[in-house]
Amino acid sequence: MSDNKEKDTNKEELEKKLSSPSEEDKSSDTEKKEDIKVEKKGKKEVSKKEEEKEVKEEEEESPMSFSVDDDELPDDVKKKLEQNKAARAKKKIIKKRKKKTTKLRVKIGKAFIQATYNNTIVTLTDLQGNVISWASAGVAGFRGAKKATPYAASIIVKIASMKAKEEYGLQEVSVFVSGVGTGRESAVRALNSNGLEVTSIKDITPVPHNGCRPKKPRRV
Repeated sequence: MSDNKEKDTNKEELEKKLSSPSEEDKSSDTEKKEDIKVEKKGKKEVSKKEEEKEVKEEEEESPMSFSVDDDELPDDVKKKLEQNKAARAKKKIIKKRKKKTTKLRVKIGKAFIQATYNNTIVTLTDLQGNVISWASAGVAGFRGAKKATPYAASIIVKIASMKAKEEYGLQEVSVFVSGVGTGRESAVRALNSNGLEVTSIKDITPVPHNGCRPKKPRRV
């Protein structure tokens, strides 16, 4: 009977030892966890540095969408474009870099000119309608009534066409004009003067065919 009791006590002691890990095991586990944390931190720091390097390399390799030092652009427009460039660079550093993709070459495209009484917007696309570049009077730094002027329209077209030519190699363009603003004619002329061959011009301004019922005459 005594032998059986001793065996039971030995079994219980062994089970306790197995179930409760020793102090050495605990210390080794904590050390391993600390090592893993340090490795993760190191990897994160390395990845951040690599992202910043990639952004810098991309900026050095790929020129800006258009040269800010162009003599023909006015000083106000140059300052505005430089500010936009700096803001874009900050956003690129913050965002995670995606895999580099080869840029398409688009030789033939479309130009959409939206000329309203208050603004002029120029959008250059490929033949499927995917946007290559765009510009508006606000982007170029014009404010208020100056946004709808023919001069603003010519500078907008210059900015958009320079970007499309440098990044995608755009050469020919078919123009679609909508709106009755003052900048529509100067925008079309500016496309031709900035090195883009205009193959066709189409007016797509929406015109009502007696659609809405007019108001009743005012009774006095």
